[in-house]
Amino acid sequence: MHYSQFLRALTLGIALGSLFASTLTATPAQAGASILVEADSGKVLRAENATYPWYPASVTKLMTMYVTLQAVKQGRITPDTLFTVSRNALAQAPTKMGFGVGTQVTVDNALKMMMVKSANDMAVLLAEGVDGSIENFADDMTRTAHRLGMTESNFVNPNGLPADGQITSARDLAILARALIHDFPEYNYYWHIPAIKFGRRVIRNYNKLLGRYPGADGMKTGFICASGFNLVATATRGNKQLIAVVLGAPSSAARAVKAAELLESGFTQNPLSWLTPAFGLVDKLAPINADPPNLHDEVCGRHRKRPAAEDEEDEAGGESGGVDTPFSALLSSLRAPTPKGAALLSDFGAVTPTVVYTGPTRTPAQLANLSASEAAPHHKKKGSAKTAAAKPTDEKETDKKTAHEKGADEKAKTEKDATDKKAGAHSWTPTSSSALAASPPPGLETKRDAEPPKKRHKTKPPIRPTVAQ
Repeated sequence: MHYSQFLRALTLGIALGSLFASTLTATPAQAGASILVEADSGKVLRAENATYPWYPASVTKLMTMYVTLQAVKQGRITPDTLFTVSRNALAQAPTKMGFGVGTQVTVDNALKMMMVKSANDMAVLLAEGVDGSIENFADDMTRTAHRLGMTESNFVNPNGLPADGQITSARDLAILARALIHDFPEYNYYWHIPAIKFGRRVIRNYNKLLGRYPGADGMKTGFICASGFNLVATATRGNKQLIAVVLGAPSSAARAVKAAELLESGFTQNPLSWLTPAFGLVDKLAPINADPPNLHDEVCGRHRKRPAAEDEEDEAGGESGGVDTPFSALLSSLRAPTPKGAALLSDFGAVTPTVVYTGPTRTPAQLANLSASEAAPHHKKKGSAKTAAAKPTDEKETDKKTAHEKGADEKAKTEKDATDKKAGAHSWTPTSSSALAASPPPGLETKRDAEPPKKRHKTKPPIRPTVAQ
């Protein structure tokens, strides 16, 4: 290496070191938290406030899924086990499925609804079904988290709705994602599902990377005002799988772009990677003893054009969840550093939703029949039932008419058409003031102009009356 090249590399290394140091002292409320980890080795590739405590919101449901699948693995329940919706489950705040008390749902369907719809009521259904109560299940969640090495995590509910004691970190969520991948590979389809179909309603996954970022294959989003927009995302290319965790983003678009940037940096060969700091393994990162930041004012304050929500849809034209940010433009303009210049986040493609339902497990044939019946076209409009019911009666009455009556009807119709034609019952389109005077619209003639047609009409022979029906 020439001396000048060495100096440039040294200068760049110093700059990167300063940037790394600044990320360690960054204010979490402003910078958010993130981490990028290799799923296989646990090696940390990038990190920012990764061990800072955070409110997990609905990414909590990843732990709910882990504990539920653990119960399946232990033989305590099966995917076909039916759990019953309680008053407590129905009372959960949105988002939720909203099934009535007493409705039965299999573990399999509840997991699918929870992961795609982020249904808070289905999380409670699973918690009460597995451990009898939310409190018992939350204790199970915390014990399991600590066993996995998630030393900064504590859970008090299975869905992530606001609670002071519900705490985690980007580091802990990366550990949880690794545990799900390695401990339950046979159930990985639960975090791959791009959409579900319940009845005729299709619900798309809130994880905007699925179907848009090449190789994206999971996992879960989360949002409450205090935490901002959170995302645990996984992607696989070749034999390499990465886990990206983003906490505290200002919108769903922002968290998707941030995760895509993290993942892309991990998949792209960086010739200067030797200059970047080594973070070690994810479970070796030192925790920070602090209170989680509360982002309520920043995320849900009065500056927003509309209320922030987990199910917000990013509007075209530069808005993301009601806030003007550069992230919405990045969704369509970012380009990956590849020869083909593929977009980091492409447009949503067509997806085949997974059918979900209530009640016992159905066979493939029953599901096929269910889908076929729901897909059958329905052309009925308002009042169509009344029309359809009246039609047979009208036809019977018509059949009863005599030939004489039919002839009278035809003659009356012909004479009426002739009268309408002479009276000016035709379409009218004025083109000028003179045209308006020469050809006034029907019904708006002057009295003088309207009288002659009346006189001529009186000289006509009377129309023969038709038979009353």
